[in-house]
Amino acid sequence: MTVGSELTRALLVSRSIELISTHQSPSGAYPASPTFSAYRGYAWLRDGAFIAEGMSRAGQADSATAFHAWCAEVIGVRAAQVDALIARADAGQELALADMLPTRFTLDGADGADQWWDHQLDGYGIWLWALERHAVRHGAPVPGPAVAVAVRYLSRFWDRPCYDWWEEHVDRRHVSTLGAIHAGLRAALALGVLDRADAHAAQVAVAGVTALVAGYGVAPAGHLRKWLDDGRPTADPATAPAVFHTAEVPGDAVDASLLACVYPFGLYPPGHPVATATVAAVQDQLARGYGVHRYLADTFYGGGRWILLAGLLGLNHAAAGRREEALRHLDWMAAQATPAGELPEQVSDVLLAPDRLGEWLERWGPVATPLLWSHGMYLILADELGVMS
Repeated sequence: MTVGSELTRALLVSRSIELISTHQSPSGAYPASPTFSAYRGYAWLRDGAFIAEGMSRAGQADSATAFHAWCAEVIGVRAAQVDALIARADAGQELALADMLPTRFTLDGADGADQWWDHQLDGYGIWLWALERHAVRHGAPVPGPAVAVAVRYLSRFWDRPCYDWWEEHVDRRHVSTLGAIHAGLRAALALGVLDRADAHAAQVAVAGVTALVAGYGVAPAGHLRKWLDDGRPTADPATAPAVFHTAEVPGDAVDASLLACVYPFGLYPPGHPVATATVAAVQDQLARGYGVHRYLADTFYGGGRWILLAGLLGLNHAAAGRREEALRHLDWMAAQATPAGELPEQVSDVLLAPDRLGEWLERWGPVATPLLWSHGMYLILADELGVMS
């Protein structure tokens, strides 16, 4: 087969659906990677929400509905914890990282026993965004109580420093995280299940994100920044797990996760000057061929090119009307599949820090393969381009 042919695209769509379906837990959770040492047995809200969006777009409504029901259970049972956190914060008490809701869970919905970089807010917003899209697309049920819990959590803590998409820099407030929260709260409002108080809190938080990013989240070059530059004291990471794969990163650096703030999250919609500058900066600085690095100082597994980020850049090209460019990203993604049709997390042929690859191979083994988020992003981009079948 010729990579990039219609046949190959259709086959990888089919294989992606098969892999995601096969590895979905009976609980509804999507494991991040069924075999990778550090991810096995765990599900992330962020990864899973993108996987569910891919399956929903692919017509696998039952799979996506099961995932959203799992999320509703996972979040809903923590309602008392959220209310207690809000009460403590309102009373002026200091909250430790370990007090906050987890970012990853065991497949049965419990907190993980292994130490992890766990306080991340983006996943809760991305879940709300994906839930609303799925409900609109398929008329799926909306778990109102769990939506309200997530909204209360995000509305109260949206401006708190936390780890970013990559489990890094807990002392910062990340623009990609704020974009995910913005999208999630807007989605929750659109679902129409919030009471007046929760809806008002969500509206206030949305306005707060909008103003904060406009004021402190845009670099002098006109693109979104990796994190805010507002002079606010940062969190103390002293009690957090040791940073495991970061280098010093300038705050005005571009990070490929910022693409989501344009499309699909719409913090700055395609065509807005900030959106245009952000996509162009990622393209110019982080794309090598049609693969995409996370950020220039990345050292994790040597800083390779990520499959899912190629899909995210492709989505932004498609949203801006650059269909042929988007198709090239889709076909590059397909070309990285193993002979068994499995997409990895990243590929190691073009590395930013080749001297750092060995330590990760020794620590955690080969790159995560398959990464179900990579397959979910392939489905999303294939659907966006109308080549799902």
